[in-house]
Amino acid sequence: MLCEAENQPLSANRLAYWIERATRAAGLATTRKPKGTGPHVLRHTFCSHLAMKGAPARAIQELAGHRDLTTTQRYMHLSPAALDSAIRLLAGPIGAPHGGAHGEAASAPIAKC
Repeated sequence: MLCEAENQPLSANRLAYWIERATRAAGLATTRKPKGTGPHVLRHTFCSHLAMKGAPARAIQELAGHRDLTTTQRYMHLSPAALDSAIRLLAGPIGAPHGGAHGEAASAPIAKC
């Protein structure tokens, strides 16, 4: 939970305002309520990055505060590279090690259908 001064919970509106100001200050937008920013986008990014780093879906669900795993799965977008890495897991024999540091799979090209 994010807090303001005196340990008061940060409201969604206040967080959105801070994100809007930061977006404009960084030169990423010039209008009020820039498209593609806000708490909702941060939530998607948070869940997606955890998924791409291999965090279990149930852990992401708990961290995101979702009651239903289906909700969490809507937030878990994977990059094309993460999808390719998942397919590469099938490239070697069963039981063989499947990657280098952090579990990355070998960098052999993947055939696309």
